[in-house]
Amino acid sequence: MDKRIERDSLGEIEVDNDKYWGAQTQRSFMNFPKGLDLMPKEVIRALSLIKKAAAIVNLELGKIDEERKNLIVYAADRILACEFDDQFPLTVWQTGSGTQSNMNVNEVIAHIANEKCGENLIHPNDHVNKSQSSNDTFPTSMHMASLNLLENEFLPEIDEFIDAIESKAREFEGIIKTGRTHLQDATPLALSSEIGAYSEIIRRDKDALVDLMEDLRRLPIGGTAVGTGLNAPESYSRKMIIALEKLSGLRLIEDSNKFVGLSSKQAMARVHSGLKVLAEDLNKIANDLRFLSCGPRTGIGELILPTNEPGSSIMPGKVNPTQVEMMTMAAIQVMANDTAISIANASGQLELNTYMPLIIYNMVKSIKLLTKAMTSFRVHLIDGLVANKEKIEENLDKSLMLVTSLSPVIGYDKAAELAKFAHKNNLSLREANKKLGFVSDTDFIKIVDAKKMI
Repeated sequence: MDKRIERDSLGEIEVDNDKYWGAQTQRSFMNFPKGLDLMPKEVIRALSLIKKAAAIVNLELGKIDEERKNLIVYAADRILACEFDDQFPLTVWQTGSGTQSNMNVNEVIAHIANEKCGENLIHPNDHVNKSQSSNDTFPTSMHMASLNLLENEFLPEIDEFIDAIESKAREFEGIIKTGRTHLQDATPLALSSEIGAYSEIIRRDKDALVDLMEDLRRLPIGGTAVGTGLNAPESYSRKMIIALEKLSGLRLIEDSNKFVGLSSKQAMARVHSGLKVLAEDLNKIANDLRFLSCGPRTGIGELILPTNEPGSSIMPGKVNPTQVEMMTMAAIQVMANDTAISIANASGQLELNTYMPLIIYNMVKSIKLLTKAMTSFRVHLIDGLVANKEKIEENLDKSLMLVTSLSPVIGYDKAAELAKFAHKNNLSLREANKKLGFVSDTDFIKIVDAKKMI
C-alpha cells in the first residue's frame, strides 16, 4: 500500500496514503491495543463539534483568519455527517486524558481541510487545537456526548417505558390478588397497585436523573492544560458555551471553576450513579415478574409473559422468561460499569483525572444498554403481559393471611391459631373457622372480604 511521511515532535513516521490521520494518531495506533473498544463515536462527534465552535470563536477573537475558520468548519461538518467514521481507529485504552483521540480529531480535520484547499494551510495543533488543550476539550466532549444521548435517546424511551407500565396497570384494575412479603403470603392488594408501583419507581429514577444531569451542563472548556486558561483569550470560555449551545441544541453552562472540571469527574460519577439505581430498580421489577409468572402449572403463575422463543433444546414446549433474563443481565452490567466509574473518579491525581476514556466508555455503554434494554422489555414483555385471573383467584382463596382482617375482632392470638389450624389441616380459613367457631359464618363472610382489605 502507498505510504506518505508524516511528522510530529518525535520525528517522521509512515502513514498509509488512504488514512486522513497524522503522525500522532499513527503512533497511538501502533502503541496501544488494536481493534478493541474503540473510542465511542459520540465522543468523536462531540470533539468535532468543539473544534467547529472553537474555529468560529477564534475567528471572532482574532486568533485565526476567516479562510482557516471556514476550512476547519467544513472539515468538522463532514465528520459530523459521518463521512469519516473509519478514520478514528483508536481504542479507549490509551492515555487517560484522551489526548490521542483529541489529536486524532485534530489531524483528520487538518487533513480534510488541506485536501480541500490544496495546500498545508491548517496545522492540527496551531489551528484546529487553537485555544484548547486535550485536558479541557476531552472532558467537555464527555459531558456533551452523555447529555446528547440522555436527552435524545434515553429520556424519550424511559417516558415510553413508564407509559407502558401505567397502561398495563389500568388494564389490570379491579383484580385483587395475594400480596407477598419475604416471598411469603401476605395481605391482599390490587394487581393495578402492584404494577402501578413499578411505573412510579421508574418515574422517580427519571426525575432524579434529570436533576443530576444539571451537573453535566457545566463545561470546563477554556481551562486548557490545568484549569488556568493559559493560551486561551479572554472571553473565550463564555463565547464557546454560546457557540456550543447553538451548534448542539443542548443547554450548557460555563464551569465557574475549571480546576474542578479537569481534576474531578464527579458529574459523570453522579449521573452514572443515577443510572445504576435505575438498573437496580429494573432488576427488581424484572425479577418480580419472573416470580409472579413462574410455572406455568407448578409455580405462582399469576402473570403470563408473552411467548417469544422456544425455551429449551431438549424439553419440548418449554418457554422461558427471556426478556427478564436479558434485563437482569443488562442491569448487572450497568452496576459493574458504575463500580469502574467510581474507582476511576476516585483515582484522579492533582490537576487532572487520567481515567477519562474509561469513564466515558462505560457511561456511553450504560446509557445505550439501558435505553435498548428498556425498549426490548417494553415491546416484548410489558405490552403483552396478561393477568391469569383464574390463578390469581385460586391463590387468593387459599391465602391464610386473609385472617389479618379478623385480628381486630378475635385478637391476634386466636387469628394466628385459626391460620395454623387451617394450614395444618389443609382447610380454607372459612372451613377452619366453622370448626373452631371463633365467629359466625355470616360474620366471617362479612369480615373476611378481600375487597375491603385493599
